[in-house]
Amino acid sequence: MLLLACCAVRAMATTECDVEAGRKQYAKCAACHATKAGVHGAGPSLAGILGRTAGSQPGFIFSEALTKKDIVWGALTLSEFLENPGSYVPGNVMPFGGIRNENQRRALVCYLTTL
Repeated sequence: MLLLACCAVRAMATTECDVEAGRKQYAKCAACHATKAGVHGAGPSLAGILGRTAGSQPGFIFSEALTKKDIVWGALTLSEFLENPGSYVPGNVMPFGGIRNENQRRALVCYLTTL
């Protein structure tokens, strides 16, 4: 079931959203997050984030708050987190205030689902 949901979101990402606009929004993330698998910076790689359990990326040490939060990253959970990371996962250590603009957030999530 999860695989079907992932495939549906990936299809939507390429047909119903603006991947290029999302790539531009990703500039807000690029200082800390790589898009190449296994490459970590101050934050974990975002490659293959869709369908991944939060706090489970091999090779990266996550905050206790994030590892204890029961989240599987999908379009909705990514959007909710990116709107205000500190409120969505209190105690996480990501120093990012969030993206309040829904269109910008939607574009970023669109791009992330293609990684």
